[in-house]
Amino acid sequence: MATVSLGVAQPPSLSEIRQLTHGGQNAEAYWSPDGKRLIFQSTRPPYSCDQMFVMNADGSDQHLVSTGKGQTTCGYFLPDNRHILYASTHAAGDACPKPPDRSKGYLWGVYGYDIFLATDAGKIETRLTDAPGYDAEATVNWKTGNIVYTSLASGDLDLWTMRPDGSGKKQLTSRAGYDGGAVFSRDGKKLVWRANYPKTPEDMAKYKSLLAENLTAPMKMELVVADADGRNARTITDFGCASFAPTFTPDGKKILFASNKHECDGRKFELFLINVDGTGLEQVTHFGGFTSFPEFAPDGKTLVFCSDREAKDRYEFNIFTAKWGK
Repeated sequence: MATVSLGVAQPPSLSEIRQLTHGGQNAEAYWSPDGKRLIFQSTRPPYSCDQMFVMNADGSDQHLVSTGKGQTTCGYFLPDNRHILYASTHAAGDACPKPPDRSKGYLWGVYGYDIFLATDAGKIETRLTDAPGYDAEATVNWKTGNIVYTSLASGDLDLWTMRPDGSGKKQLTSRAGYDGGAVFSRDGKKLVWRANYPKTPEDMAKYKSLLAENLTAPMKMELVVADADGRNARTITDFGCASFAPTFTPDGKKILFASNKHECDGRKFELFLINVDGTGLEQVTHFGGFTSFPEFAPDGKTLVFCSDREAKDRYEFNIFTAKWGK
């Protein structure tokens, strides 16, 4: 009897999973343009809060590239493969910022970060932002050189763009609420980001109250897609949960992201794939813990991500790579 294909597409799968870090809190690993290195943030001895590190794509040669002072976040390589940028609080003081008061729930601190340009060896060359308050969450489009980031310069957490030298700053979003974690499609024509737009007066009052204390609550986030200039923005998820860390697939047709959509108030996040118009949702991972911050290697064949998969401690998060395919 002939086999009849039902034409059901299988979700992408990960193979050859490799753990690159072992212990501590490691997150937000992003590729160099040549695919040979990764920049990531890590809390590990002797540092008591996140600093920026670079390692080879196989996990070797992990070394510090930030100052070792203050707290850093959101590192990224520039197109020349020889420079990096990251956000840091070190200009305001050597000490780590005070962690958020968790009695108010799970909160992120949006402290006085600024974005710095440095060599890949760690020598700071330029302070790219100097607006009061939070400037962070920067990513770079390697085709256009444009940088997108989140800033409090307008008084709200909005998306901005600038050139690699810090010039040409332009505000892209203005809707009340948090816009963050933005990334361009590879051709530089589209943006995707996470957003929390409070829907009720009570929610808006809470958002503004927390923001006045340099805090934000990240557990209600949806994904938004727009043109690279912020126009034609449309929300493509409506889970009522926390969906974040989106990244375009290499062809720009789908978005890979993390979400706790199966347990909205929980810490179990898996990776999901969705079309740019919000259709065709597929679950990619089933690890049962926290998995997030995916990014495709320049050749599109390998994925890097952060996970507590096989962690030995509750707050241990490691960097992994895996082959991507059907």
